[in-house]
Amino acid sequence: MTDSLDVHLKELEQRLFDPAIRSSREELTKLLSVDFREIGSSGRIFGFEEIVAALAEPETEAVRSLEDFTLQGLADNLALATYRATRVQPGNTTVRTFRSSLWRRDDDGLWRMVFHQGTPIR
Repeated sequence: MTDSLDVHLKELEQRLFDPAIRSSREELTKLLSVDFREIGSSGRIFGFEEIVAALAEPETEAVRSLEDFTLQGLADNLALATYRATRVQPGNTTVRTFRSSLWRRDDDGLWRMVFHQGTPIR
Protein backbone atom coordinates (compact mmCIF):
# COMPACT_ATOMS: atom_id res chain seq x y z
CA MET A 1 0.00 0.00 0.00
CA THR A 2 1.24 3.46 -0.83
CA ASP A 3 1.34 6.61 1.24
CA SER A 4 -1.10 8.19 -1.20
CA LEU A 5 -3.60 5.37 -0.59
CA ASP A 6 -3.14 5.86 3.15
CA VAL A 7 -4.00 9.56 2.75
CA HIS A 8 -6.89 8.81 0.37
CA LEU A 9 -8.59 6.24 2.63
CA LYS A 10 -8.10 8.44 5.70
CA GLU A 11 -9.86 11.24 3.79
CA LEU A 12 -12.71 8.86 2.90
CA GLU A 13 -13.06 7.86 6.57
CA GLN A 14 -13.18 11.52 7.53
CA ARG A 15 -15.84 12.23 4.87
CA LEU A 16 -18.06 9.80 6.76
CA PHE A 17 -17.81 12.14 9.79
CA ASP A 18 -19.43 14.96 7.77
CA PRO A 19 -23.17 15.34 8.55
CA ALA A 20 -23.89 16.37 4.93
CA ILE A 21 -22.30 13.14 3.66
CA ARG A 22 -23.88 10.99 6.38
CA SER A 23 -27.37 12.21 5.46
CA SER A 24 -26.98 11.81 1.68
CA ARG A 25 -27.79 8.43 0.14
CA GLU A 26 -26.05 9.53 -3.06
CA GLU A 27 -22.82 10.34 -1.23
CA LEU A 28 -22.99 7.19 0.88
CA THR A 29 -23.25 5.01 -2.24
CA LYS A 30 -19.89 6.45 -3.31
CA LEU A 31 -18.33 5.43 0.02
CA LEU A 32 -20.12 2.26 1.11
CA SER A 33 -20.45 -0.99 -0.81
CA VAL A 34 -23.95 -2.38 -1.39
CA ASP A 35 -22.79 -5.45 0.56
CA PHE A 36 -21.61 -3.25 3.47
CA ARG A 37 -21.91 -4.55 7.04
CA GLU A 38 -21.24 -2.75 10.32
CA ILE A 39 -21.03 -3.83 13.90
CA GLY A 40 -21.65 -0.51 15.64
CA SER A 41 -20.19 0.57 18.95
CA SER A 42 -23.71 -0.01 20.31
CA GLY A 43 -23.41 -3.69 19.36
CA ARG A 44 -26.10 -3.31 16.70
CA ILE A 45 -25.49 -4.88 13.27
CA PHE A 46 -26.26 -2.84 10.15
CA GLY A 47 -26.39 -3.65 6.45
CA PHE A 48 -26.21 -1.02 3.72
CA GLU A 49 -29.91 -0.10 3.81
CA GLU A 50 -30.01 -0.02 7.63
CA ILE A 51 -26.97 2.22 7.92
CA VAL A 52 -28.26 4.62 5.25
CA ALA A 53 -31.57 4.88 7.13
CA ALA A 54 -29.86 5.28 10.50
CA LEU A 55 -27.52 8.00 9.23
CA ALA A 56 -30.44 9.87 7.64
CA GLU A 57 -32.01 10.40 11.08
CA PRO A 58 -31.31 13.85 12.53
CA GLU A 59 -28.44 13.81 14.98
CA THR A 60 -27.38 16.22 17.67
CA GLU A 61 -24.47 18.39 16.62
CA ALA A 62 -21.33 16.45 17.38
CA VAL A 63 -17.70 17.10 16.58
CA ARG A 64 -15.84 14.02 15.39
CA SER A 65 -12.11 13.49 15.11
CA LEU A 66 -9.84 10.67 13.99
CA GLU A 67 -6.42 9.80 15.47
CA ASP A 68 -3.73 7.16 15.04
CA PHE A 69 -4.88 6.12 11.56
CA THR A 70 -3.03 3.10 10.17
CA LEU A 71 -3.55 1.20 6.95
CA GLN A 72 -2.60 -2.40 6.23
CA GLY A 73 -2.77 -3.80 2.71
CA LEU A 74 -4.46 -7.19 2.54
CA ALA A 75 -4.55 -7.56 -1.27
CA ASP A 76 -4.19 -5.27 -4.29
CA ASN A 77 -7.82 -4.20 -3.91
CA LEU A 78 -8.36 -4.65 -0.14
CA ALA A 79 -7.09 -2.66 2.85
CA LEU A 80 -7.69 -2.63 6.60
CA ALA A 81 -7.88 0.78 8.27
CA THR A 82 -7.73 1.16 12.05
CA TYR A 83 -7.92 4.30 14.18
CA ARG A 84 -9.30 5.90 17.31
CA ALA A 85 -12.35 8.15 16.97
CA THR A 86 -13.61 10.77 19.36
CA ARG A 87 -17.12 12.23 19.28
CA VAL A 88 -17.88 15.27 21.42
CA GLN A 89 -21.58 16.02 21.76
CA PRO A 90 -23.29 19.14 23.11
CA GLY A 91 -22.68 19.41 26.84
CA ASN A 92 -19.15 18.07 26.29
CA THR A 93 -20.18 14.42 26.46
CA THR A 94 -17.22 12.60 24.93
CA VAL A 95 -17.35 9.13 23.39
CA ARG A 96 -14.13 7.40 22.33
CA THR A 97 -14.00 4.28 20.19
CA PHE A 98 -11.53 2.05 18.41
CA ARG A 99 -12.56 1.72 14.76
CA SER A 100 -11.68 -0.73 12.00
CA SER A 101 -12.80 -0.64 8.39
CA LEU A 102 -12.25 -2.89 5.41
CA TRP A 103 -11.97 -0.94 2.16
CA ARG A 104 -12.21 -2.58 -1.28
CA ARG A 105 -11.42 -1.06 -4.66
CA ASP A 106 -14.44 -1.97 -6.78
CA ASP A 107 -14.54 -2.64 -10.53
CA ASP A 108 -15.35 1.04 -11.18
CA GLY A 109 -12.03 1.99 -9.51
CA LEU A 110 -13.63 3.56 -6.41
CA TRP A 111 -12.63 2.50 -2.92
CA ARG A 112 -15.71 1.59 -0.88
CA MET A 113 -16.04 0.42 2.67
CA VAL A 114 -17.33 -3.16 2.95
CA PHE A 115 -17.09 -3.63 6.72
CA HIS A 116 -16.81 -1.38 9.77
CA GLN A 117 -16.70 -1.99 13.49
CA GLY A 118 -16.64 0.38 16.44
CA THR A 119 -15.61 -0.71 19.93
CA PRO A 120 -16.07 1.65 22.88
CA ILE A 121 -12.94 2.60 24.82
CA ARG A 122 -13.75 2.29 28.50
